[in-house]
Order: sequence, then structure tokens, then C-alpha cells
Amino acid sequence: MINLCGISKVYDNGCVALSDVTVDIPKGDFVFVVGPSGAGKSTFIKLIFREELPTKGKLIVNGRNVGELQSSEVPYLRRNLGIVFQDYRLLPDKTVYENVAFAMQVIEASDRDIKKRVIQVLDLVGLRHKAKSCPCELSGGEQQRIAIARAIVNNPVVVIADEPTGNLDPETSWEIMKIFTRINKGGTTIVMVTHDKTVVDIMKKRVIAIEKGKIARDEAKGVYGYEN
Repeated sequence: MINLCGISKVYDNGCVALSDVTVDIPKGDFVFVVGPSGAGKSTFIKLIFREELPTKGKLIVNGRNVGELQSSEVPYLRRNLGIVFQDYRLLPDKTVYENVAFAMQVIEASDRDIKKRVIQVLDLVGLRHKAKSCPCELSGGEQQRIAIARAIVNNPVVVIADEPTGNLDPETSWEIMKIFTRINKGGTTIVMVTHDKTVVDIMKKRVIAIEKGKIARDEAKGVYGYEN
């Protein structure tokens, strides 16, 4: 599903974000990416959804060599990826329904399919009753759940989440993690960057620890292993 082979990323200012990273993430895996600030975690996931390009090495995502894609092909890659950010990135002038529907409108889905699927994912995240609300009327946890609904509405094969519980209280964080668990049980691969030590330690999923741009640890049912 996702394969990084000898990946290095050096930014224009000379900063080495990743150095000779080799990782294989099979379909259906649930992976936490952890490590100290500045370790290279954000670069790791930006490479996967092609916001950044590797300086060296080969990166395969869903059977495609990301480094060889033309710019015109990138949107097609991202149609198979769902991306969830810490800051939600909802459209403030659209309702909850419209925010989620927008992701399907971009790929020119029919109105009938949009209506059916949007209601399904709003039910999944428990917010169908908020369909007509605007983002400003929602709590942080509700906004994150809508961001997740938008990320999964097109049935992506991979969901990439960057600190999805970073702005949330512990109880709300667990509600969010339960949603990700349900999504993963449906066969979707989850790659999640997090500083939430408690979540990582309790969930006992695979942990990829990055330190100084290198893979320091990669183990199933691991623990966080770093201080924030």
C-alpha cells in the first residue's frame, strides 16, 4: 500500500528532514508516527500525499511511484487518500453537509450519490443532526469529526491524520480515536502522526518512531517512547 525505499528529504535551506528511510505499510494497517518535535514526522506524511517530493529514494503509494507523477496526476493520487489536519480546515461559509459534500463535488459525483454518501458518513461520526449547522456553531471535537467525515466520504484506501487530537480534551480525543478505529476495521489504512502518548500506549497499534530524520523504532503494539 505505502512503501518508502531509501527515502531522503533535504530542503532548499539544507535542512535534512529525512535520511535513508525505508518503511512498508501494508493495506489495512493502523500506524502511529511518533517522535520529538522536528524529527521529520510531518515531512514523512507530506511525502505520502505528495505535498513534498523526496530528494532521493522511491515512494510507492497505492501502486504509484509518487516521485514520478506529473503535476496533473497528483489530484488523482489524492482522490484515494483522505487527509485530516489538526486545524480542521473546514470551509467557514458552508454548512456541515456542504463541507462534506464538497469533496464529492470535486470528483463530479452525482447529486444522488452525494446525498446518500454524505448522510452515511455523518451517521458514522455521529453528527447527522448537525448537517445544517455552520462550522462556527460546532465544538472543536465536532469540527474534527466533520473533517474526518470529509476525509472518508470518497472511500479512500488510506487516511492520513496529522495530530487529529492535538487541540482536543482527553474525552473528545477518545471519541475521535473510536471513529478512526471503526474506519480501520472497514479495511482503510490509517497513518497518524501524534504526540498523544496516552492514546498510543493504550491502543497498542504499530508505532513508527522517527528521530533526527531516521527510523528509530518500528514495532507492532508498541508504546510512544518519547517525552513531548
